[in-house]
Amino acid sequence: MNADSRPDETDRVRERYARRASHDARYSLLNPAALAALQERQRALLRLFAGLGWSELSGLDLVEVGSGSGGNLLDFLRFGFAPERLAGIELLADRHAVARRALPESLRLMNGNALELLPALAPADIVFQATVFSSLLDDDFQQRLAEAMWAAVKPGGGILWYDFTVDNPRNPDVRGVPLSRVRALFPQGRLQARRLTLAPPLARAAMRLHPGLYTVFNTLPFLRTHLLCWIAKD
Repeated sequence: MNADSRPDETDRVRERYARRASHDARYSLLNPAALAALQERQRALLRLFAGLGWSELSGLDLVEVGSGSGGNLLDFLRFGFAPERLAGIELLADRHAVARRALPESLRLMNGNALELLPALAPADIVFQATVFSSLLDDDFQQRLAEAMWAAVKPGGGILWYDFTVDNPRNPDVRGVPLSRVRALFPQGRLQARRLTLAPPLARAAMRLHPGLYTVFNTLPFLRTHLLCWIAKD
């Protein structure tokens, strides 16, 4: 096979998602551990926005890269973002279709490669990604996507990042993105980060014993597997 006929990283991402179960009960919000992790992240996002001095979110433009079935965009609507100032890009057509049914028509959704589509949605105050980069195993593609995201951010805005930092030995289709890699992807940004999200296997085991144990174990930073970052653009 010559180089031109090899699948690119977007094709490989489609293949990786095709290998995953269409519905995994571990990530359903009917699972108490998944719900606890989501609520923790929602609180952390709102604290971050308040810390940036944003008392009114409806005037901000936000683009999500890898918007999936629209769950994160629904959260942003609940937080107070205006639908006409939200946008999402999703590579997978089936997930894009689910999001389109769930979200207001005034919220702009695009199906395709973010490298090609981001310029049409720029400039934005916030470009957001959640667990996209951990599904990208090609370093060059990661770097090009990071550069496209950075180019789409207005001065004074930033990259909003949520992703896990450790490899999953049971899933070769993902890899952790440590803080050092985040810094390397956005060398011009001013980065603030906090660890978040109790390790999911531990969270599920703890919640089976008692719901309060999620909070107890999550007080230990080394048991948290994800980073929430704000990467500011001057």
